[in-house]
Amino acid sequence: MALSALDLFSVGIGPSSSHTVGPMRAAKQFADGLKGGGLLSSTTRVQAELFGSLGATGRGHGSDKAVVLGLQGLDPETVDTSTADDQVAAAALDAELRIGGDHRVDFNWDEDVVLH
Repeated sequence: MALSALDLFSVGIGPSSSHTVGPMRAAKQFADGLKGGGLLSSTTRVQAELFGSLGATGRGHGSDKAVVLGLQGLDPETVDTSTADDQVAAAALDAELRIGGDHRVDFNWDEDVVLH
């Protein structure tokens, strides 16, 4: 049975897939959980905190961007990498996130994506 490198590893956004795939999946699962649990309509703010190596290298390796994309309902396997940076920049500029792709919440980059 032949395997390619893509069968073994997930490719993600940023310079370090190991620092983006997991955070994006976790953020998407969180957003999906809000939606599935009927909590999305009462959600007014979401704050993500990254610890350890994700917090230490978050901005440089793209972990922070991955979390924002995941919260907006995007998946590491299907995200359009050519527009990912623009989507993150728009969220910061517009000061809003669309949780799960549709529920709007206010968003402050410096307060809502915390790197420890």
